[in-house]
Amino acid sequence: MPRQVDHEGRRRLIAEAVCRLADERGLEGVTLRDVAARAQVSMGAVQRCFGTKEEMLLFALGYVGGAIGERVQARLVRSPAQSAASALGHAATEVALLREEHRAEARVWLAFVAQAAVSAPLAETLRANYAALHAAFARLIAEACEGADGPARLDPQREARAVLALADGLTTHVLIGHLGPREAEEVLHAHLRGLWEGPAAGR
Repeated sequence: MPRQVDHEGRRRLIAEAVCRLADERGLEGVTLRDVAARAQVSMGAVQRCFGTKEEMLLFALGYVGGAIGERVQARLVRSPAQSAASALGHAATEVALLREEHRAEARVWLAFVAQAAVSAPLAETLRANYAALHAAFARLIAEACEGADGPARLDPQREARAVLALADGLTTHVLIGHLGPREAEEVLHAHLRGLWEGPAAGR
């Protein structure tokens, strides 16, 4: 058992090294040799943990996705006083990675998204992540629509796709400087207000 714990700890250490290199150089700059150097382990240790570079990248994607997912889930655990609509806004903001402390994570996430365009295993993992987020968003929208004043006209599945796509796209707009974090958050929350209150709320 102790050896297994050490093995998993080393895999996480290597995943952190992958993420730091991806933040600095993009995934094209991530080599097994550089990962070993950054993690301060031997090449043999990296190869014992991961049979291929793709396997290493898949684990690292799961690592960064897990960190984001934990924050989103924390936002979805609501107190009785928090509405479903409010929980959706908080969760969507986490997905958008707008805060300064999440800027490096956003760069790493988009590096994986770009690589997934040419890597079927990475794309499959990302689809699973997005499917889970979509399901959570759709559940919150459906719950918000069940209230006496809820907008019964909404299709939760369709609107969840739109909110997820908007939050995800805002990550890119902030990273390249097209929008500031505050502007992006205003765009996101104006869209959400429009869901609950109708077109006039976004004006």
